[in-house]
Amino acid sequence: MKYNTTVRKLSVIKADCVCLPVFENSHFSENEQELDSALNGALKTLIKQIDFKGNAGVASLSTLQNANFKNIILMGLGKKDDLSLSTFQKAANKTADLLKQNNIKTAVFANIDLQLQACAQSETDTTSVFLQAVASKRYSFDKYKSTKNTSTLSQLSIQTNKASQNACKQGLEHGQALSMGMSKARDLGNEPGNVCTPTYLASEAKALVAANKEMSLKVLEEKDMQKLDMGAFLSVSKGSIEPGKLIIIDYKGGKKNDAPHVLLGKGITFDTGGISLKPGAQMDEMKYDMCGAASVIGVMTAIAELKPNKNIIGVIAAAENMPAGNASKPGDIVTTASGQTVEILNTDAEGRLVLCDALTYIERFKPASVVDIATLTGACIVALGHHRSGLMSNNDELANLLLTAGKQAGDQAWQLPIGPEYDEQINSPFADMQNIGGKGAGTITAACFLARFAKQFPWAHLDIAGTAWVSGGMNKGATGRPVPLLLNYLLKHAS
Repeated sequence: MKYNTTVRKLSVIKADCVCLPVFENSHFSENEQELDSALNGALKTLIKQIDFKGNAGVASLSTLQNANFKNIILMGLGKKDDLSLSTFQKAANKTADLLKQNNIKTAVFANIDLQLQACAQSETDTTSVFLQAVASKRYSFDKYKSTKNTSTLSQLSIQTNKASQNACKQGLEHGQALSMGMSKARDLGNEPGNVCTPTYLASEAKALVAANKEMSLKVLEEKDMQKLDMGAFLSVSKGSIEPGKLIIIDYKGGKKNDAPHVLLGKGITFDTGGISLKPGAQMDEMKYDMCGAASVIGVMTAIAELKPNKNIIGVIAAAENMPAGNASKPGDIVTTASGQTVEILNTDAEGRLVLCDALTYIERFKPASVVDIATLTGACIVALGHHRSGLMSNNDELANLLLTAGKQAGDQAWQLPIGPEYDEQINSPFADMQNIGGKGAGTITAACFLARFAKQFPWAHLDIAGTAWVSGGMNKGATGRPVPLLLNYLLKHAS
């Protein structure tokens, strides 16, 4: 799809559809007044005829006669003084739905006079959000279907004024990069487990790095992990014929000695649970257990487009968790790369085992911050549902920055506590720790486990078990979250 900005008046722009924001109980803006005059009052008449109130999140598609465009979508934004990012997102998503349902080929979004509350770059953000909404509705994973889906929208123009045109162009740039990153994350998540293996993730990382001179790649094979005494990681991958891999994508956009910000993604490309076998129902969805890794590659894809002046490292702990004659058993004890020992009480709590050795490896980068992203616990879905990701951290400043970044990006998280009263649940009578903490607070005790390996740097853990994919039915599929949160954090808050 092609994108552009324009400062031409709506009345002279030719397109199949104009997307026009309308506020509740508000006088027409100068832009709307000009359009209404060119239509001989038809716009006001239309609004009155359909009794359009401009309520928040409402969008209505209608046909106008004697105009350069066949259709108009009225985007209800509620009261002008109350316009928030979440309100605008709802209207943008509804508008994108209407564009798709009505097979619109060319569209114009009137991005004028939209001042978001508590936002210094309204035009940049509204442009990015609108583009992201359209791109999300256009997304389709039909790689394995005989009949391919076709999206009719081929041109999106952002109408603005000269004073805001540069801001809109920045929004287009950001929105395109974010949409590319989310699409990449969704594609990887939706790939079947017989295709998307640890080796496949390594090849995807290699292709990304090959196209970007600012990036370099290192892949640790199992023999390399053995030399580093990564007994926890190898205890997961040894039950599969697919070799595990630790994948490191290094982006150098900042100064040579600037400490990097590190993203670490859980990449269990298929999770049977191992010897602690999962129930058969919906086990197919365990191909999504690598969505943390997918989000890291998605963010690095966006970073390659935007090229910020920062050093950023994406690390992927990739393995397949399978039952086998040599697979780990409940009660086994392994030694991690940090020297700490772990009693494996449940082989289905494997994500923390690959992540803990990866966290120890990351110490060598002397990072400014580390955020791990993982579909770690079903308990997080019980606690937060499918709306917000779970956030736990050993650093309040980092946690607050991530919460703010998520709120600004419309990809929110919710902070849960970690502390000694929870940490004691993972003490083991036979090893330094056990890999599960009992019935209560499963999401928190999983984070406590990881925190024991993250004492050398500011660290945060995002549990995305409830937000990384939609479960069941024809809408089943990866969401691309939390790419928006992570990208916003790296671009606007990480320093």
